[in-house]
Amino acid sequence: MVFADVQRESLNINPVDVRRAVTSSTKAIVAVDFAGHPADLNELAAIASERDCLLIEDAAHALGATYQGRAVGAIADLTTFSLHPVKHITAGEGGVVATNDAVLANRLRVFRNHGITTDHRQRESQVSWEYEMVDLGYNYRLTDLQCALAESQLRKSPVWLERRREIAAAYRQSLATRSEVECPPLPRDRESAWHLFVLRLNLDRLRTGRVEVFRALRAENIGVNVHYIPVPWHPYYANQGYRRGQWPVAEAEYERVISLPMWPSMTADDVADTVAAVHKVLDAYQR
Repeated sequence: MVFADVQRESLNINPVDVRRAVTSSTKAIVAVDFAGHPADLNELAAIASERDCLLIEDAAHALGATYQGRAVGAIADLTTFSLHPVKHITAGEGGVVATNDAVLANRLRVFRNHGITTDHRQRESQVSWEYEMVDLGYNYRLTDLQCALAESQLRKSPVWLERRREIAAAYRQSLATRSEVECPPLPRDRESAWHLFVLRLNLDRLRTGRVEVFRALRAENIGVNVHYIPVPWHPYYANQGYRRGQWPVAEAEYERVISLPMWPSMTADDVADTVAAVHKVLDAYQR
């Protein structure tokens, strides 16, 4: 596995760094739509095409997002969505894979079903007991109950998505003039699903670091968080030989990111309380 660095502006994977990293051995390029903002999918798709490999889009944050007028899920060779409880819709756990490729779709269906070519419903309709295991697979099937839960939420998703965008707009309007922080960018050619609202602290304008800001906001009863620790820093990857310092943008930006609360049922008062707390903490620590 080879990690590419991110763009400073979007915190999404940098196509320039991807191009440097791919080799004849590369099987797939995996791009994460960080915080709900689609990655540079056209540039990444072009690199994947040149190298004859797949583009896999991790859109766990990006259900409902668009890229150049196209829905996320209809662009990459494979797009994955999460149904974890904190995502836009949930089935309790599990996920969804979207593809426009019939061959890949069939392989996915076999893979999720122990590598078996037919499922129980198909055998019942064919009045047959026969099946074949043609590949190594797993039991990755969602239950009917999980599917029903996810489907019921999917119908509500447009309303929830619009509320997320309203909250993001309110945050931006209230914090845009603060020199101590940077709000997320708004590229004109894509629309975010706003899974997260990630502020970046301008530490040169503060008398303290991210840890103190985090603790101060938590003390104000604001459920801020940090997304995310750079993946190669985790012990699993460190034990495989990955060393810090190879991804300067991702590593530097990590030190100053902090996520504000973001979920559709937030009220106007919740948003106002969050903004007031951010102003209070910034006022206390500004240079």
